[in-house]
Amino acid sequence: MDYNTVFDYEDVQLIPQKGILHSRSEADTRVILGEYEFKLPVVPANMQTVIDESLAQQLAANGYFYVMHRFEPQKRLPFVKMMNQKQLITSISVGIKADEYQFIDELQSQQAHVDYITIDVAHGHSDDVMHMIRYIKNQLPDVFVIAGNVATPEAVRDLEEAGADATKVGVGPGKACITKLKTGFGTGGWQLSALRLCAKVAKKPIITDGGIRYNGDIAKSIRFGATMCMIGSMLAGHDETPGDIVEMDGRKFKTYFGSASQFQKGEHKHVEGKKLFVPYRGSIYGTLQEMKEDLQSAISYAGGRELSDLKYVDYVIVKNSIMNGDSY
Repeated sequence: MDYNTVFDYEDVQLIPQKGILHSRSEADTRVILGEYEFKLPVVPANMQTVIDESLAQQLAANGYFYVMHRFEPQKRLPFVKMMNQKQLITSISVGIKADEYQFIDELQSQQAHVDYITIDVAHGHSDDVMHMIRYIKNQLPDVFVIAGNVATPEAVRDLEEAGADATKVGVGPGKACITKLKTGFGTGGWQLSALRLCAKVAKKPIITDGGIRYNGDIAKSIRFGATMCMIGSMLAGHDETPGDIVEMDGRKFKTYFGSASQFQKGEHKHVEGKKLFVPYRGSIYGTLQEMKEDLQSAISYAGGRELSDLKYVDYVIVKNSIMNGDSY
């Protein structure tokens, strides 16, 4: 595998093909993940500054995929039961420590129905993650398991073979991540290439996580093999997202910090994230609608009618280096 020939979102432009739609609004942005269909291939990051129980409930009720974060573990079972009562899709996160196994047992013993479980670990290509995948599949065989995060085709193969129904690709490319600075490792700066390499070997869906800065990056992610895009900073800072609005120099902001930051951990230990202030953006549904419209335009430029048509367009590399591969 050639890891020396890589590119990222800003280095790629997709090439237009003859349009067949009378109106861009005809383009279909729906996507299927597991047994359910969603309005967009977009999911807010499972971070405490991006999603809470209220927003998760709203998103589920309105046909969007969500992944509830794992940072208030005592609230997870009541959340699942509440979503069950409302007959809404349940999608939660777990870690890999000993008490997480007890939580899985508790879900089983109380017959709490869960549709999706995301194993949320910074370095997901590990024996512990694969053990947790197998444990969940044994205890809750009908649950759709998303495992990550990973960076390599080898990791995708291993997690799929362990039983993962989808893998999450991205190690440290997020806006609040400083993994590459703190450790020297990660996919920061080449996340799109990492997605491309992983998608070439994947037999199951991939969720790309991190590095998306513009709506057009969603279309690029679909082109290079993603089924779903996990987005953090672009979906933070809204009315419905957690946190208070703060005003600085006459402008409104909301706090946004990484899951591996000291603000999340509560201590300065193995820190790989930082704290930012993102612009206040109003309602998240305005942002989601804009993402939909831009994605519809992308499908139109692709000469298609639906999301999957983006997978077949050509592309060019526009940075000052010679790239190999299947570029146009």
